[in-house]
Amino acid sequence: MPLILVASDAPSVRAEVISAVGGPDTEILEVRSGPAVTLAVEEYETDLVVVDLQMGNMGGMAVCLDLRLEESYGRIPHVPVLMLLDRRPDVFMARRSGAEGWLVKPLDPRRIRRATTTLLDGGHFHDESFAPLPAMVGPAPAGDDPRG
Repeated sequence: MPLILVASDAPSVRAEVISAVGGPDTEILEVRSGPAVTLAVEEYETDLVVVDLQMGNMGGMAVCLDLRLEESYGRIPHVPVLMLLDRRPDVFMARRSGAEGWLVKPLDPRRIRRATTTLLDGGHFHDESFAPLPAMVGPAPAGDDPRG
């Protein structure tokens, strides 16, 4: 049974994640602050950390960097991190902090379940929501000329 640690100081965010992934085959642990994440990972055999980017005293990026630092010292095992982002440009911070996955808000249960399942299976999940469309390179295809 996987143990998922959900970290956010917003009760609504914690409730949304827990309602999407909770069930009889999943154990959930909640924390409300960034510093509590590393302590919980040290104390419990955590399989996944879901962390909100915006937490008052220590945000998701700092939490992820702290986990990676503690892991590099051998103090904690590697734990995949799913970061909950407020906007698309925050993907840069998720990548830089070493998160294995991210979701861009607003969240929905289907994406939360898909992301957590992917990370628990050892994969990476990069949410493409709100990603900019690729720019066209080269001439426009025939028939798209507005002049006729």
